[in-house]
Amino acid sequence: MFVGRDRELAVLEELVDSGDPEFFVLYGRRRVGKTELLQQLCEGRRAVYFLAAQVREKDNLRAFRDALKEGLGDPLLDTIEFPDWSAALGFAAERAGDERLVLVLDEFPYLCESTKGLPSQLQKFWDTRGKKSSLMLVLCGSQVSFMEKEVLAERSPLFGRRTGQRRLAPLEPHEALAFHPTWSVRDRVLTYGILGGMPAYLRRFRESRSIEANLMAEVLRPEGYLFDEVNFLLRTELSSPATYNSILAAVAQGCDRVGDIALHVGVDSTTAGKYLHVLRELQLIARDIPITDPDPLRSRKGRYRIADRFLAFHFRHVQPNVSLIHAGRGQRVYEEFIAPDLERLFDEARTEFVLSHLAREAAELIGDEVVESGRHDGTWVRAVGRTSGGRTVAGVVVPEGSRSTATLENELGALTSVFGDTPIKLVYGITDRPDRALEVETVPEGELL
Repeated sequence: MFVGRDRELAVLEELVDSGDPEFFVLYGRRRVGKTELLQQLCEGRRAVYFLAAQVREKDNLRAFRDALKEGLGDPLLDTIEFPDWSAALGFAAERAGDERLVLVLDEFPYLCESTKGLPSQLQKFWDTRGKKSSLMLVLCGSQVSFMEKEVLAERSPLFGRRTGQRRLAPLEPHEALAFHPTWSVRDRVLTYGILGGMPAYLRRFRESRSIEANLMAEVLRPEGYLFDEVNFLLRTELSSPATYNSILAAVAQGCDRVGDIALHVGVDSTTAGKYLHVLRELQLIARDIPITDPDPLRSRKGRYRIADRFLAFHFRHVQPNVSLIHAGRGQRVYEEFIAPDLERLFDEARTEFVLSHLAREAAELIGDEVVESGRHDGTWVRAVGRTSGGRTVAGVVVPEGSRSTATLENELGALTSVFGDTPIKLVYGITDRPDRALEVETVPEGELL
């Protein structure tokens, strides 16, 4: 099932149809859906898709030759041994002729491990042959830091050669709902609150099992697909992940200021700041500055949070209980630690839905683009946005079982005193309708709700 990448696929298809030589760089963390997107692009087209492995250069060259043979249908390739990547890519450009050929090199960092100086070879190939060919060359990689520093950065030999690039992000909340169409909307929202928008994670939760049973099978036993996933992710991106693990654990446990994080981990604030900077670049951690702060660039009110739903779940519920899980007591972990936290997970997921709507769709309701938005700590007002015209937008979620609106009046009054205008109010709720999971209502001017 191919879900939620229609826009990204359309952009790639537009490049395929451009008729010009194209050099596209696609990257993003493991399990985010890069390979599936590229295979969809290649489907039904004249294309060569090659997935590199962590083997010697000769072995990758032979595997690339086999991929060329399959993609081009050229039996002569059985008799060819490429001495290096310059020869291999040159052969592909020659065989492309005047007809578009999509050439995908997936897991490009693996090729660079086995072939020192490969970016320089690729630069020379592109400058002399590639940019005059009918190729659409796609470099793809899961090591975000490598792709940004060794492929896209100014110091890279490939700098300035690309004709486009995309860092593939997790799916938006509403897109993630499509993975479990037979479940209730509430269960799908809760699943997003646990797993986030990673397609590979969402696919592991089977519709034939309950959320509890899926957690038991995929997370709360050592054999589970997701049990050690976070450690694999950190080892992919970071050479010495121990301190990063400790920092992520501290943030998951509620430490949200640099000083508190440093104290919890046992390092000084300067060192903690450096580690946090790396985690922010990888988009594993975010620093939220209140939208009400008058000077956000110099704000000291910023608070750190784990930006990925499953990482937050892992460091809150899995890592602290690894010994119990290894001892076969995953059921106890679920009953004592996870089940009591499900309402909070659902609430956090609902806030993600509200923020996504403010950023992407709210303009249709209020007649003005929302140019900035962020979380808000109110009991009723959970998100705040500002429009291009300078208006304030309050994303309101009615608390469970709440009847008094005095708190809402106070929260709206505080926003009015900060911004000087009466906020536009959007009231959000999760429905039981699969076709419209998020219900949004614009409150008329002058009314509270």
